[in-house]
Amino acid sequence: MNTLAGRYEIIRQLGGGGFAVTFLARDNLQPSKPLCVVKKLRPNQSHPRVVEFFEKEAAILERLGQHPQIPQLLAHFSEKEILYIVQGFIEGQDLSQEIIPGRRLSEDYATKLLQDVLEVLSFIHSKGVVHRDIKPQNLMRRHEDGQIFLIDFGAVKELGSLMVNSQGEVYSSVVIGTSGYMASEQKNGRPCLGSDVYALGMTVIQALTGVIPSQLPEDPLTGEIIWRNQAQVSDRLAEVLTNMVRRHFSLRYSQASEALQALTVPPTILLNPSAEQVYRQEARNRAQQGQGNFSVFALKILESKRIELGLSEDEAREIHEQVLKPYREYQQKLQEYEQVLIDAVKEHYPFNETTQKDLQDYQRHLELRDEDIAAIEARVIPQRPQYGNVEIQTKLFEFEFATLTVKFQLLETTKSWKINRIRGRAKFFTENLGNNGIVLDMIAIPGGQFLMGSSRDEPERYSSESPQHTVTIQPFFMGKYLVTQSQWKAVAALEKVNIQLNPEASHFKGANRPVEQVSWDEAIEFCARLAQVTGKPYRLPTEAEWEYACRAGTTTPFYFGETITTDLANYNGKYTYAAGPKGEYRGQTTDVGTFLANPFGLFDMHGNTWEWCQDSWHKNYKGAPADGSVWLSDNHNRLLRGGSWNMNPWNCRSAVRNCNARDNKYINVGFRVVLGLLSD
Repeated sequence: MNTLAGRYEIIRQLGGGGFAVTFLARDNLQPSKPLCVVKKLRPNQSHPRVVEFFEKEAAILERLGQHPQIPQLLAHFSEKEILYIVQGFIEGQDLSQEIIPGRRLSEDYATKLLQDVLEVLSFIHSKGVVHRDIKPQNLMRRHEDGQIFLIDFGAVKELGSLMVNSQGEVYSSVVIGTSGYMASEQKNGRPCLGSDVYALGMTVIQALTGVIPSQLPEDPLTGEIIWRNQAQVSDRLAEVLTNMVRRHFSLRYSQASEALQALTVPPTILLNPSAEQVYRQEARNRAQQGQGNFSVFALKILESKRIELGLSEDEAREIHEQVLKPYREYQQKLQEYEQVLIDAVKEHYPFNETTQKDLQDYQRHLELRDEDIAAIEARVIPQRPQYGNVEIQTKLFEFEFATLTVKFQLLETTKSWKINRIRGRAKFFTENLGNNGIVLDMIAIPGGQFLMGSSRDEPERYSSESPQHTVTIQPFFMGKYLVTQSQWKAVAALEKVNIQLNPEASHFKGANRPVEQVSWDEAIEFCARLAQVTGKPYRLPTEAEWEYACRAGTTTPFYFGETITTDLANYNGKYTYAAGPKGEYRGQTTDVGTFLANPFGLFDMHGNTWEWCQDSWHKNYKGAPADGSVWLSDNHNRLLRGGSWNMNPWNCRSAVRNCNARDNKYINVGFRVVLGLLSD
């Protein structure tokens, strides 16, 4: 392949990938024999529908090439059933030579780069075109004048990935883009103009921080990129960049022209926003922190801000509705997808290729994030973990969990709380504990990340709950209930492993009440006997697993909200928490499952009895493992979590920590078991 189309003399290969091979060439039919770039598209495809698509995309590239900072399309042709495009050659270097890992560039550099590229992108977006692969390697600085050029459009790469199905439909076989620079909707195959805004924002943040996008941390609560602490940058530029890289496209600038306007608007306007703008931004921040909800504390702050700014209650309420609308719409889409998946599992599981593709298409249609889909699939799709020759067959069960919300009122003199009942679904399996009809239900807990511990503004918190830290948890199974007295009695009758177990250990009698007055050592013996008989490695939860399972994706003090009531848990109701109501003090344990579950389908995680964990006691989280593993020391005391029937409400919070000597027994201490999933 020395000459193509009788005119383009190939000089050398410039690059190559899965979509195209790029060559430097010389156009011998032009008097000056100028250099050009020839792209040979992959795969070799001459299907009429592909050629038709090729012609259409070439016409778009020709129009875009009219901009002085986009390479001009010189020709497009087919030779020996291979498609080629020819573009002008830009003599220069791409910005990966300037934006180098570990090197922080100045704010002036970042601002100039941002403005230059946004101006080009504004032109592209005005034509309704999405670039789809903005990154340093696709930004070329011309040697002649330092001008930035935008190269390697995603449309060209898509041309090299086209396939034709049996119905004659043309489709791309891959998602175009580069990991780290791709927005979530683009990963799902639904790129929009805002996807380019995201990619450019990540590129500029990389320039400012010296950190490649894939290595920037994410807020475990919101999924937003955390970058500001790694760059020296003005508030004004930081705000623009933060709004460019918001996780959900509806919260981002919708196209380049909006970001450009925000970047170039006079500072006096930014320094003097209207009262409505200030309040809206505050509401957005609070909604983001609350994952689409306003906590009772957020409402207090917003009410103070409303009065300060002189807004009416109706104006504030309207802003609240506007701010929360995208979150609510997204949650509705998640619920729609989950119902479709449940129906698909009932009718088609295990899925064939067609069903899998249909589900992927539906996810893209709803514009749902991969991580959200993974969480839904973990709850809905049956799994078969295997321990040696022992296979586990999970089933799906439905339950109700609660959220506790303050009734909306801006001017609050007294609190009014509402219990919302929500349908949930989870996978579980049943372990038979002999021929006595006694069983143990184990709930599948999906893996994930969470923020362990409590924030400094959580009421009645203890220093032992600090510092907050991100922990990654692998999937596991956890007992749906605290171990009951009937379950304890059944296992106590099994062959001893290390120590004797008293089958009548509990003070408060009842087959379905939780067992209590058992030591940590006895709980370990219970697990050992269960493992010996079943062949499965039952154990106590690690402290991190326990808190992760308790929170079930929530960040509030309790898994149902900002406060607690005795309608939802068994604790000392003579005391209140965070303006919550007083309630009943039962003075004893209650049957497991008396109250509603948490969002994972676990019962009694707040109150009833404290629960033993594997870990040794440490006075705080300094040095705590970040992978959810057990944290041991020579301390004789072992961890207790969850609170109990005689505890005040703040000692039943998700984050609260307690301990006792491993051989001590109390009438308010029990446990539940877990089963880790074995890695492949």
